[in-house]
Amino acid sequence: MRENSKPQSRLDPHKPLVLDTRELGRRPGSMRPVRLAAPAPEGLGTEMIGAPVGAELDLDLRLESVMEGVLVTGTATVPLTGECGRCLEPISDTLVVDLQELYAYADSTTDLTGEDDETARMEGDFLDLEPVLRDAVVLALPLTPLCQEDCSGLCVDCGERLDDLPEDHAHAAPDPRWAALQSLSAPDLTAPPVDTEEH
Repeated sequence: MRENSKPQSRLDPHKPLVLDTRELGRRPGSMRPVRLAAPAPEGLGTEMIGAPVGAELDLDLRLESVMEGVLVTGTATVPLTGECGRCLEPISDTLVVDLQELYAYADSTTDLTGEDDETARMEGDFLDLEPVLRDAVVLALPLTPLCQEDCSGLCVDCGERLDDLPEDHAHAAPDPRWAALQSLSAPDLTAPPVDTEEH
């Protein structure tokens, strides 16, 4: 083991995104397909859009034993909810991301030479898909999610959704040259009432 390597926490094999690779037997070339549905963990998205916690993820994977570890390839289908970055309407969508990650065996060349925060590692016979899945989903999400590509956003004057308003929607803008006269004609609500009764 590397002298400065940090001890890894024990994986919980009962977590839905922790996979058991014992069937591969560490025989390079052996392969196993894995198809599973798993609840979405926390943090699978951004502030604007992401997978709701507990939403069902569909993973179609292949686990392959190689000299350095276990190579995981496949796809994840992720349901998304969020809000449009222009008009703030709720949106829902489905994202399909490709997954490919080598999980290194302890004391393999990849384990000994890889950076601690960049190398996925086996923990015994188990591997954890969650960090790899999270990275793939977050990188694939749009910076500004839209309800439709040509969303016009909100009216800056009334705040209504422009796509729901008539094409000739407009607000009369007062001429700034008349602003002084409008203030003169406006009643002064702070002045005391005028007594019109005769004495």
